[in-house]
Amino acid sequence: MRRVLQVIGIILVIGFVVLQFFQPGKNSGPPSGDDLFAARQVPDDVQQILRNSCYDCHSNQTRYLWYHRISPVSWMVNHHIEEGKHELNLSEWGRLDLYDQITILEEMAQEAKRKTMPLKSYLIMHPDAKLNAQQIETIEKWSSDLGEELLKKGAK
Repeated sequence: MRRVLQVIGIILVIGFVVLQFFQPGKNSGPPSGDDLFAARQVPDDVQQILRNSCYDCHSNQTRYLWYHRISPVSWMVNHHIEEGKHELNLSEWGRLDLYDQITILEEMAQEAKRKTMPLKSYLIMHPDAKLNAQQIETIEKWSSDLGEELLKKGAK
């Protein structure tokens, strides 16, 4: 019985090592002219909040930490990024229709207010990304102000 457990342990270790050779591609590219911060004047405090709490999953510029290079964690992180970018990619803000931008701004405020974003699974490993009441208020005000500005622009 002891011999069987040793063999199983060796197989598991070898399997773990082999998994490290199969890594997903990295989500890190240079900022483009379509990026939210390039396309719009975004206040510094809002930029800081978005970079810290949103940009890892909702842009083309993920900040990778050391444990993101370990499989299967790397696959889970990649899956979160793909899902996040599918919902909203702030690196492609400038390509969005004006009314889509307004809708997204409303959704951003609602997600922050309901505390459904950032995801709890993200916050476990990135506790500094959790939004406090002041940050939520800042995001709500900024998104509301920008949404109104865009709506006026679209009405012209």
